Formats: sequence, C-alpha cells, structure tokens
Amino acid sequence: MIRLEYRGVTMRFPPANGRDGGVSAVEDVNFRVTDGEVVALIGPSGCGKSTLLNIGSGLYAPTSGQAFVDQDPVVGPNSHVAFMLQKDLLLPWRTIAENVMFGLQIRGQSRRECLQRAHELLHGFNLADFAGHYPHQLSGGMRQRVALARTLAVDPTVLLLDEPFSAVDAQTRIVLQRELAQTLKRARKTALLITHDLLEAVILSDRVLVMSHRPGRIVDEITIDMDHRDDPFLRRNDAKVAGYVSTLMERLDIGHAAITPQPSVQTP
Repeated sequence: MIRLEYRGVTMRFPPANGRDGGVSAVEDVNFRVTDGEVVALIGPSGCGKSTLLNIGSGLYAPTSGQAFVDQDPVVGPNSHVAFMLQKDLLLPWRTIAENVMFGLQIRGQSRRECLQRAHELLHGFNLADFAGHYPHQLSGGMRQRVALARTLAVDPTVLLLDEPFSAVDAQTRIVLQRELAQTLKRARKTALLITHDLLEAVILSDRVLVMSHRPGRIVDEITIDMDHRDDPFLRRNDAKVAGYVSTLMERLDIGHAAITPQPSVQTP
C-alpha cells in the first residue's frame, strides 16, 4: 500500500519585497513511499527538502501538484502524519510523561488513556524512571528520545523526520539511530527522513532519493540492498556501505559542479 505520495509537486514562495519574482523551492516532484518503508531524502542545503515535509504534513499547500497520505489528498494537518524535528520542542512546564501525552490530549482522549500510553512508550525507551522529570533535567539525547516517544504516541501512519539527530553528539546519535530503526521496524511505521549525513541515509533507509539544487527535483534514486535495516550497528559493518556512500557523493557531485536538474523519477 502506498502511504505517502507526491504527484507533480511544485512550490513557489511569493516575493518578500513585492518587486522580485519570488522563489521556486521545489519543482515537479514525484515519488512514493510504501507501507513500512523508510526513505531518506538528501540534497544540497536550500533545495527544498524541508518544504516537501511541510507539504506532506499539511503545513504548506503546494503551488501545483498534490501530496497524498493513505491515498487521500493532503489538505491540512491530519492525524495520519507526525513530525519530528532536530529540536525536541518539549514544553518546559510539562513533565516528560505530560509531554508524551500532549498530542493525545489534544485529540480528546481521557487522561487515564493518555498516561497509560505515555508510560508504555517511556518504558520502551528506558525512560520510565524519568516520567515525572522536566525537560531541563534530561540530557539532549534523552530529550530526543522523549520527542520520538511523543511522535509515536498518536500512532501515526507516516513519520516525517527532519534531521532528528543533528543536534546531539556523535555517540548519542549512534544510539538514537538504533532506537529509531528498531522502533520503525517493530511498529511497521512508514518514514520519510531528511538527513545531511550520507552514512545515516544508508544505514537507516530502504531507498535514498537525491535532490538537485533549488528548485529541487528528484534526480536519482538509490535502493539500499542490505539486510538489518532495524540494526544500523550491523549495517555499518556491511562491506557495501562504503560503496553506497561513495555513490551518493558522486550523485551529489560533492566538491565539484552543482547538480543539473533532470526529469523527476517516478518510483514504481
């Protein structure tokens, strides 16, 4: 089943000063993400990656084209999609458990149901002992685990992940990558992941989509043919990893001329 789809999506932002012609962020983007699949999206800074996530979440309406979640057109924020950013955005006046249950409360579930769900998730992330703590009492890595638990609490169909681990140190990042991979596999969640880390893209995903410079288009698609998507520790040791990273560097033309936009790739 197709969980997330972009059909001919173009996004142009109006001019800021009323004099220039505005900015085209993405142009004619087409791709699909199927049930349980994790797809990484990479490309130069400013190529429109975050714009695509905002469109998929319903925060932006595209200038033309359409995004779909569970084959329904995205016309605004909906309960099928959850967003996780590089900043945890935890509410400082709420306890850790109260932060996790926040989305459920907005949806009108009882406090008892919300607390039960929050404690189940915190237990799964080894954070049960910190349920009554406040965000400032936790490390950056622990806060990101809370943010992931909050994202999963509403049981979304699709997770949109915008560089979720870029703000933590390298050692913590490795641990969080594994927790994310195992969680996505166990819960059979579908995810679209933005990252600037090519190794992260390879070890966490089933496919990697490469975008051009602005206006961003999908210029290539790399299928990651490796086992253990649920364990990036094991994937790091796979002999194929270096080849995939090298290929992605070539596709991005790192250190050379900018990518020349090509017709969008329509995935099967």
